[in-house]
Amino acid sequence: MIPTKQYIEQKFKEFNSLMFGGRLPAIPVEMSDAKTFLGKFVYRTRKGRDGKTEFYNCRLRINTRVDLPEREVEDTLIHEMIHYYIAYNQLEDSSSHGPLFQQIMNAINAKFGRSISVTFKGTKEQNEQFQDKKRHYHVVAVVRLRDGRTGVKVLPRILQRILMYYNAVSAAKEVLSVQLYMSDNVFFNRFPNSSALKAHFIDEEVVLENLKGAEELPCDGKSIRRTK
Repeated sequence: MIPTKQYIEQKFKEFNSLMFGGRLPAIPVEMSDAKTFLGKFVYRTRKGRDGKTEFYNCRLRINTRVDLPEREVEDTLIHEMIHYYIAYNQLEDSSSHGPLFQQIMNAINAKFGRSISVTFKGTKEQNEQFQDKKRHYHVVAVVRLRDGRTGVKVLPRILQRILMYYNAVSAAKEVLSVQLYMSDNVFFNRFPNSSALKAHFIDEEVVLENLKGAEELPCDGKSIRRTK
């Protein structure tokens, strides 16, 4: 099923009453066509007068790109409600899915017969739905490390941010080289578009195969030259 905002709001009320004692205030629900998540608890933080971290501008985002069974949609919502419960009650955990999160998750699974998990492992067909099949031009950075690994990073088409990534990553001691390309291969649609100093490591043969016909973008750290 592809969930609607009304459906998610209704289920939020049901699960809040059933699993969280009705103690979670209603928050805005946003439907998303994102390619990187099924659900997300979104918030901002600030320091309160008592020095503790306060969460505000909280909202839930639920994916509408992937057609899931109703039960999996519900489990996704409950997963995000656990994040909300921990934040709202200012509880501490060691990580996003740390021991406290897993304790609450396992208790709900056991008591209510749910199948909530930390990560989503979809079928091949479901995972393919995350992928955008339209052709878009991407600036692709190919990062080769000295240990033999090869990574790719899809960058915003903004010169300043491309150069920032290129220079910062090239300066890392474990990096052998960074090469830039312009490609409209739909293969690269699956990667998030950002200038965060990360790379997604995949087989170099796969990278080279999907860069066939791409335009190489020579870069000297100060400018980029088009070759086509």
